[in-house]
Amino acid sequence: MAVNLAEPGELFPVAGVTLAAAAAQVKPSASDSETYTDAAMRPERDDLALIVLDEHASVAGVFTQSGFAAPPVQLCRKHLAAGAGNRAFIINSGNANAATGERGMRDAKSLCMTAARVLDIDATEVLPFSTGVIGEFLPVERMSEGFAGCVKNLQADNWLVAARAIMTTDTLPKAFSKKIQVAGATVTISGMSKGAGMMRPDMATMLAFMACDATVDSQTLQILVRDIADASFNRLTVDGDTSTNDSFVLACTSHSDAPAISAMSDTGYAELRAGLVEVAVELAQAIVRDGEGATKFVTVRVTGGRTQAECALVAFTVAHSPLVKTAIFAGDPNWGRFCMAIGRAGLTNFEQSGVTLHLDEVCIARDGLVDAGYSEPEAAQVMARDEYQVLIDLDRGAAEDEVWTSDLSYEYVRINAEYRT
Repeated sequence: MAVNLAEPGELFPVAGVTLAAAAAQVKPSASDSETYTDAAMRPERDDLALIVLDEHASVAGVFTQSGFAAPPVQLCRKHLAAGAGNRAFIINSGNANAATGERGMRDAKSLCMTAARVLDIDATEVLPFSTGVIGEFLPVERMSEGFAGCVKNLQADNWLVAARAIMTTDTLPKAFSKKIQVAGATVTISGMSKGAGMMRPDMATMLAFMACDATVDSQTLQILVRDIADASFNRLTVDGDTSTNDSFVLACTSHSDAPAISAMSDTGYAELRAGLVEVAVELAQAIVRDGEGATKFVTVRVTGGRTQAECALVAFTVAHSPLVKTAIFAGDPNWGRFCMAIGRAGLTNFEQSGVTLHLDEVCIARDGLVDAGYSEPEAAQVMARDEYQVLIDLDRGAAEDEVWTSDLSYEYVRINAEYRT
């Protein structure tokens, strides 16, 4: 069950963006005996999404650093680098089209050409995204039919429809909207994400799409999207694994009256960045709250570091640790597990005598030793909460950082043991 995560609230249309979804029964491979060639036999669940942008939109993205990056990721990078503009995103759940070699690339290109043909644009203007089972080929014919059908249902208010279509092991759709003021003008931001397992973005199986009606040139937008990812999606971990398909893409449609932005020093940049980060953080934290089998949402905050990088290193080491995560699941204040994880982070010239550790308001350790006033029942009460913070002070500098994680439960093992069945 997701941790304090509800169905999305009101989702605002973004001028210049339309969305649609369709069902193509993507998950089984095309070689399966039961291919659902009869449309009437196909499941009701949508597993394709189409996002179409107006002609003058600017687009930028960041992607997985996995050496096994899937063909859709490789093709997205190529189409973005071409600089010809990007007008459409095609997304499927149920099949990652990863570890599929030359055929996987041909399939991704074929789907881009299908979308381009029905939208009357060039195939290089289409960005493909896939998520789901690795190592199986896409049912291209059924998907092509589905994407062609999506064109008839494109609507500006279909954010929730699209968010549902890109889900895999997610229990709830993840989407969020916000209206902000940028240099006195209203800017609308909407976004959606998916992900619940294989989660430790390195830029989880994670996909995220955001759009706003501001005007930002492509070069500045690429800087902005990396900055937003570092402040949000790169701050989460569910199980420490990085997907072959991680992608985060941001589109700006130029429909707002806010002044155009072409540099980080421009009027309105800071306001726009703050609003976009807020939406991205909501989408990122929703992924952790819906982590596979998650019963806890935990913030690991590290202060007193020499650099932000070393604070992040300690935070992720703690958040990744299976022993820490199982203690979180059990509600067991076994503070030695936190010390173990902090110690193996590999900090240079680390002094354990400088470490202070809190669980919310309860001090567990001070100066590297159990705190004189430590009460295990009080610590257990904190760990029984749905949400709390692990606060670590290294006492070696002024830097700080935080990450968001979940526990590791019996249900996580069941979900992943049965993922393909």
